[in-house]
Amino acid sequence: EILTDHAFCEQKAASNAITLIVQNPNLGDLVQEMAKLVQEEMDHFKRVHDIILERGFTLGRERKDDYVNELRKFVIVGGSRADQLVDRLLFSAMIEARSCERFKVLSENINDEQLSSFYHELMISEATHYAMFIRLAKKYAGEIDVDKRWKQYLDYESQVVQNYGKSETIHG
Repeated sequence: EILTDHAFCEQKAASNAITLIVQNPNLGDLVQEMAKLVQEEMDHFKRVHDIILERGFTLGRERKDDYVNELRKFVIVGGSRADQLVDRLLFSAMIEARSCERFKVLSENINDEQLSSFYHELMISEATHYAMFIRLAKKYAGEIDVDKRWKQYLDYESQVVQNYGKSETIHG
């Protein structure tokens, strides 16, 4: 179950990067960063799918990601393009940060050497993605106080996570 959820998280991360490209084609450096991210996330998807197949399973159906959907409610929909971009980047940073934390826990606690090593590698990757999204948010913030908005995200997210327990999901 967690491998299927993980595979779809990677696919969604790639889709998010594609959306950022489509919405911001004029920002050359952002487009370049997101293009690299799409490739990396789809490579992760394939690697998870390979593990699923190696173990004699098939990729299950995609499940709704309640955590991400709750977090999405906090993203600014109106306002300026800068407001929307910064919020989308911070939303992405939050998801990458939490994925990094979950992969750390998995890598340190799973009784499977292959998955432990894989999740440790992904923990490092997700930390890099988190830092990239924060850096881009600060670059394109203009007059927006990114640190203040990040704190607001953290406060909102702390309320969201109280609704979740132990489930076979990356973000649940």
